[in-house]
Amino acid sequence: MNLPNKITIVRVFMIPLFLIFFLLPDIPAGKYIAAVVFILACLTDALDGYLARKYHLITNFGKFADPLADKLLVSAALICFVELKLVPAWIIIIIISREFIISGFRLVASDNGIVIAASYLAKLKTTAQMIMSILLIINLNQPVFNLLEQIFIYLSLILTIASLVDYLYKNRKVFSEKGN
Repeated sequence: MNLPNKITIVRVFMIPLFLIFFLLPDIPAGKYIAAVVFILACLTDALDGYLARKYHLITNFGKFADPLADKLLVSAALICFVELKLVPAWIIIIIISREFIISGFRLVASDNGIVIAASYLAKLKTTAQMIMSILLIINLNQPVFNLLEQIFIYLSLILTIASLVDYLYKNRKVFSEKGN
């Protein structure tokens, strides 16, 4: 197993660690430790992708595990936000649904020999979600930070919907009936 794949596996193992520190209120400074774990996990995503591309270490395992690890990490945080009543469930349902839709869409495209790369909007969405997540994990409960949290919650929602529409529109040929 190559280094990028090992880093991806480490990211998966960071998820329970994040959950323990984030959800157990009796741990001193738990939410700050959870924020550090979450940030490190996000950085491992950038690192494994960079290493895989730079050193030509892209594998089928990595193509499968890397996006799965990302979705598990982000979904875990999003579900915690509902549990802790930081974000309304309907927003989280839309965000997670988009991930399922795009994953299925990519699977269909792959069966047709089409690779769908992450769009600019999707990268913005991911950045907004990560900032939103970090703000909500730390949850300083100060007016300025409360406003920032709300801005990033709704920005994430808007970018989630916009990137979904963008993917579906730009790749609508994937669902054409030709060749079936």
